[in-house]
Amino acid sequence: MQDSDADSRSITLARLAAVAAFALLCLGFHWLGESGWVPILDSANLALHEAGHPLIGMLSGQLTVYGGTIFQLAFPLAAAWHFQRGGNSTGAAAAMVWLGENLLNVARYMADARVQELPLVGNGDHDWAEIFNRWGVLQLDTRVAGLTRWLAVLIIGGALLWLYRRWQAQRDER
Repeated sequence: MQDSDADSRSITLARLAAVAAFALLCLGFHWLGESGWVPILDSANLALHEAGHPLIGMLSGQLTVYGGTIFQLAFPLAAAWHFQRGGNSTGAAAAMVWLGENLLNVARYMADARVQELPLVGNGDHDWAEIFNRWGVLQLDTRVAGLTRWLAVLIIGGALLWLYRRWQAQRDER
């Protein structure tokens, strides 16, 4: 491995702090912001979500409603896998924070299934109202959303803890 490769893969305190700041920014927007919208990031997430409907829909019309959430979650997972495979722990942890942030959005959308107050792109159908209706659990929308929020926070916290432990181990090796 060349020195530049090793440098790009090392976990520095600055990189650890950057991922922690990214996580805090995402959580701050969700819990302290009025809309929970993280500028730029959530615009990209929405584009992935909307692209997922027709692309998954090409496999089956029944799956179209799931396509948005599948794509929205698949991209951060693919990014985490890519970074981890390349030995870039910082990138993998940041991608997992991105996954958690996306799950916070999914939870917000789930919790809206019955009341349907969130504005939808193109005034289309509400994905999670349809999904929960299909599953016969529409009355559990806010409970499932709450569990999804906890999962999101666990993923974000887990990513930070994992990166911190890797940073410590790397520091102890020196």
